[in-house]
Amino acid sequence: MGRAVYEGIYQPEHSNADEQGFRKDVLALVKELNVPIIRYPGGNFLSGYNWEDGIGPVEERPKRLDLAWRTTETNEIGLHEFYEWSKKANAQINMAVNLGTRGIDAARNLVEYCNYEGDSYWSNLRKTNGLETPLNIKTWCLGNEMDGPWQIGHKTAEEYGRLAAETAKAMKLVDETIELVVCGSSHSHMPTFGDWELTVLEHAYDSIDYLSLHQYYGNQEDDLENYLARSLDMDAFITGVIAICDAVKAKKHSSKQINLSFDEWNIWYHSNEHDETVKPWQIAPSLLEDQYNFEDSLLLGCLLITLLKHSDRVKIACLAQLVNVIAPVMTNPEGQAWKQTIFYPFMQVSNNGRGKVLQPRIESETYQTKDFAKVPYLESIAVLNESKNEVVIFAVNRGKEILDFEITFDNIIVNSVEEFSQLSGFDIKEINREGREIVQPTESAAYEIVADGVHCQLQPFSWNMIRCKW
Repeated sequence: MGRAVYEGIYQPEHSNADEQGFRKDVLALVKELNVPIIRYPGGNFLSGYNWEDGIGPVEERPKRLDLAWRTTETNEIGLHEFYEWSKKANAQINMAVNLGTRGIDAARNLVEYCNYEGDSYWSNLRKTNGLETPLNIKTWCLGNEMDGPWQIGHKTAEEYGRLAAETAKAMKLVDETIELVVCGSSHSHMPTFGDWELTVLEHAYDSIDYLSLHQYYGNQEDDLENYLARSLDMDAFITGVIAICDAVKAKKHSSKQINLSFDEWNIWYHSNEHDETVKPWQIAPSLLEDQYNFEDSLLLGCLLITLLKHSDRVKIACLAQLVNVIAPVMTNPEGQAWKQTIFYPFMQVSNNGRGKVLQPRIESETYQTKDFAKVPYLESIAVLNESKNEVVIFAVNRGKEILDFEITFDNIIVNSVEEFSQLSGFDIKEINREGREIVQPTESAAYEIVADGVHCQLQPFSWNMIRCKW
């Protein structure tokens, strides 16, 4: 979509491109984000995509009209190229199959092409195309947002549920080790939300492993207090979907637990007016190129904390997207790549939020907005990394005053604070640009180690990470 691939991860004519045409500056920033899994080949694009267009000699691949975004797809980058890039990025592929215009046959053939080692038509074709060993892709999405009327091949819950169940069955007959993600609602305010999940799971529960969630947020009304409370909506969405999954589990007398894949989430609203003016059928036009500001980084931090709070059930959570298109990383085709404001909370959680999530007991004063009755000024979570003897606290101060933050532990004695970084003190609308990355974390010394934990001060409107050794 847009410049995510072409002029994003791939630009062979760029001075910083490697021998395969991938931009090394982009790759370095993706590695800094430490992204473990990337959904491919996309969202709405998927529902009109023929995966066979992206294999074989590049010069023989067809140009296609992408009806999702009304652009022209050259197929210069396909499955093999993306697989090579993902290895360089140290990321696994979350492969998606087209259940809009295609179905069971194309999906099972793709699994065979990617994962079967033996002697068969599709595995032999993979070998002919240069990959002797299987790709061994383990996570697969069964279509994209099939509840959405905007989707090519949009289906009712009954239609999709049956198709997903039968496709899942065929795919697992090819490779029983794969895990499958079935489409949930495109967002929590869809008119079919709830009924969609119940119907789809009624059909597909026994064949799938994850149910997907998608949600985007924006500050269209320029109401900062209400905007920073949007993570409460995400929390309610997750809680509701878990309840639906468990209701179907009880109805089926099943011992199997369905986990969640929040495989599209982000902030998206800045670019809407521009996108309405883009002429159709271009190759890699600028689409959804939101320029994120400081307030966006604060909400993103709250969303990350919410996902961590539900990590017992949310096992996959893909920020959508990665480069140029509503992304933490931006590129100049004639210049360099740079970090948007949202880069930093994601990077810090991805690198330091690994281990056991501790369930916090938070006491905080609250405020009221037009959409939320009780919004805590403090949003926080802690993650225990036993291999490093480290506990990491992430916190957002939603308020305009300094917040005295007292952290106490039941069974942990803090010996030192290794790092206390804050994203704070910027104009709420400040953005980063190429060569001018103003919004980035700084070190704080506003803490004190006490007998039962740490006391510190959180600056007004701030994202914070506190790494403690024990």
